[in-house]
Amino acid sequence: MSHEPGGVQLQALASDRYVVISADGHAGGQMQDYRWYLEKRYLEDFDTWAKSYVNPWTDLRGETAYRNWDSAARLRELEEDGVVAEVLFPNTIPPFFPSGNLLARPPAPDTYAHRWAGLKAHNRWLADFCSETPGRRAGMAQIFLNDVDDAVAEIAWARENGLFGGILLPGVPPDSGLPPLYAPHYDPIWAACQDLGMPVNNHTGAAGPDCGDYLASQAVFVVELGWFSHRVFWHMALGGVFARYPGLKLVLTEQSAGWVPSVLRMLDHQYERFADPGTAESRFGGELVKQVPEPPSYYWNANCYAGASFFRPVEAPLRYDIGVDKIMWGQDYPHTEGTYPYTTEALRHTFAGIDPDEVRAMVGLNAARVYDFDVTVLAPVAARIGPRIAEVNVPLDNVPADSRSIAFAAEDLKPW
Repeated sequence: MSHEPGGVQLQALASDRYVVISADGHAGGQMQDYRWYLEKRYLEDFDTWAKSYVNPWTDLRGETAYRNWDSAARLRELEEDGVVAEVLFPNTIPPFFPSGNLLARPPAPDTYAHRWAGLKAHNRWLADFCSETPGRRAGMAQIFLNDVDDAVAEIAWARENGLFGGILLPGVPPDSGLPPLYAPHYDPIWAACQDLGMPVNNHTGAAGPDCGDYLASQAVFVVELGWFSHRVFWHMALGGVFARYPGLKLVLTEQSAGWVPSVLRMLDHQYERFADPGTAESRFGGELVKQVPEPPSYYWNANCYAGASFFRPVEAPLRYDIGVDKIMWGQDYPHTEGTYPYTTEALRHTFAGIDPDEVRAMVGLNAARVYDFDVTVLAPVAARIGPRIAEVNVPLDNVPADSRSIAFAAEDLKPW
């Protein structure tokens, strides 16, 4: 079955509506829901932890928190917004965690066992949550990098239990004490993901160092957030991961996408300098290029994708440099910076006037190919609720006044 633009399958799906798949959704259980998925030996500790834990996130305590775990309500709201399927990252607090996993630093040796039990509980809850809407939720398994054998076993469990969204690759802060991603130490994880067809997802989050407790700490964290997340790509590319595992898929999500062309040019230039024995840089990377035979842009084109949450009008002209077949639009539901309930308006804002075949790829069919959604299952849903192609092609005159989505922010391209 072909999911490629212009392929037989897409011609069969041609209609007046888009098949919209969000490559960036977030979900998770309520705290007590996770209890039933924990191993018995952790139940007493969980009860003690749950009594004392105070959730710091107001959106997880407010009236819309249900969107994380109420399957029927979530499906109804996404359909009202024209979204037929989604890739699911975590959002709520797993047992024994100091915060949600996207912002939590790697566990210390004395907390690993409990936090690992908490992640496994989330994965099992998520498998049940996704099973309530067959073929429409690509849930991803959370892992830690502290114990490679544990991670590989969980990846196999996830594949066997319907979490076809792959894995969430945690950040590796430079002060974490863990080997960097370019270390061969993680090869069993890459091999398992390649062999099982599990995409490796990295979401912007806790990949930077501890910024300390100063007035500027949180501001610096936000400013540097994207750069530390992007490092995953060049660490894996220069580390030879894609050269050793050519079937591996890496998705960088909610990290914007406008940075990709300039960073690829910079990395390719550096690679060329490494390869030239007449340069000073060859002393630093000359041996590397003997093991990594292609420049970074080759591995971007062969192995990588941008989970381009709320892809913005300023980024759209760069779509050919990023790769029309590499861009996967994301809604970021249920976050306030996401496009719900104005997804059609957000699509108009960015994609009006662009060839509908390109838009089809970026808003859904690329994600179908990367995550192996069955578009024959999704097409009838899209025929009922998908945004109309003709409507999306009409430029948006005014952004919704009550939206806080980054999709509508008048922002220049980010350098990273």
